[in-house]
Amino acid sequence: MSTDVTSETLHPNLLLARQGAVHELRIDRQDKLGALNFEIMEVLGRYIEELASDDTCRVLIITGTGKGFVAGADIDGYHGATQAQFDGFQRRSRKTFDALAALPQITICAVNGYALGGGLELALCCDFILVAERAKLGLPEIKLGLLPGGGGTQRLPKLVGAMRAKELLLTGRMMSAQEAVAYGAALEMHPGDDLLPRARELAATLADQAPVALAEGKRIIDDGLESSRAAGLTFEQRVLGGLYATDDGKEGIAAFIEKRDPKWSGK
Repeated sequence: MSTDVTSETLHPNLLLARQGAVHELRIDRQDKLGALNFEIMEVLGRYIEELASDDTCRVLIITGTGKGFVAGADIDGYHGATQAQFDGFQRRSRKTFDALAALPQITICAVNGYALGGGLELALCCDFILVAERAKLGLPEIKLGLLPGGGGTQRLPKLVGAMRAKELLLTGRMMSAQEAVAYGAALEMHPGDDLLPRARELAATLADQAPVALAEGKRIIDDGLESSRAAGLTFEQRVLGGLYATDDGKEGIAAFIEKRDPKWSGK
């Protein structure tokens, strides 16, 4: 993977670094523990929507700064907001989160601290969630007399089961990093200083795979979760046949026979 890193400020609180086929997006709003307001959500959503058609990126890492990953929505913006303003923010959040979940790229969320409400919902849209030892995760909206609106009620049960999701949702209790891994809401836990290096290591491993197979592997699993087993197995066979016909499929087999590293073209 290329060692050249280019940086860009998408928004004062959204910092983007690109290195080869890996993008690293950092949410930097320490005074609010990473809480997202409408403006940040809008910029984040536009970036994600544009990324979907960026063939140069294979893996996206999302992380935060300081004690907070994303401690939910910026509640200050709720106070005094009209119903139309509140509903507009929820629609924008839903659009952003759905776009993230639908990305063809592999996504890794490196949860460095508090991931609450919309922060946990953001993480749940990613393919892999890695957590720092100090991380706390939860859906505390019920303590405001509200419930999640960015997919938490639907995505969390698929990872931890309905009963555990109800316990977390209806009490507003925060999970520790250890609990998140035990429940299946996170893949791995690491000391804080090791979290981002591990996320980058995983990203590099993923980015080295055949691009078309990488995206299709993600799609097979995600679509299979929403379909019958028979339909999923049929789709699996169709995708495999298509991959065998690609240049990368031929290159992978040839490289194996010739005992060399494959050179992927993405075709």
